[in-house]
Amino acid sequence: MTQLRSSAANHHPLEQYEICIKGHLDHRWSDWFEGLEIALKDNGETLLFGPVVDQAALYGLLIKVRDLGLPLVSVMRIQSAPTEHSDMQRGERP
Repeated sequence: MTQLRSSAANHHPLEQYEICIKGHLDHRWSDWFEGLEIALKDNGETLLFGPVVDQAALYGLLIKVRDLGLPLVSVMRIQSAPTEHSDMQRGERP
C-alpha cells in the first residue's frame, strides 16, 4: 500500500501533443486516434491534439498516421500552463 501512495505522489501529468497532417479527417476518427481532438484547418490540414500517455503511445499514433497514408506535417509537444502543484514541486510558492 505504501508503494502505491509513493507512486501516486510521483505521478506526472500527461504530456500534451499536437500532430499536424495534410488532408482533412472526419471527427469520427477521434476514437481511432486514442481520443485525441480533431481540428480542421482552412489550409487543408488536420490537427490531432490532446494528452498522450508516453512515448510508446506517441509512436503508436504516428504509425496510425503512416498506415492511413496521410502526409505528416509536424509533431509538437504543447506546453501546458504550470499548475500550483507543479510549482510547489519545484520549490516555488504560489
